Amino acid sequence: MTRDPVCKMDIDEKQTNFHSEYGGRKYHFCSEECKDTFDSQPERYATTAA
Repeated sequence: MTRDPVCKMDIDEKQTNFHSEYGGRKYHFCSEECKDTFDSQPERYATTAA
């Protein structure tokens, strides 16, 4: 399990289809909306990712 850095929802990174890479790290999202939000300002969310 991991936490979506945008909405903070706990998700199974192996079950989601929404992923992005930033700063050499892979981030996982619960929805396309959260992924798009992250992709628009990754520096805002990357530091708060769990």
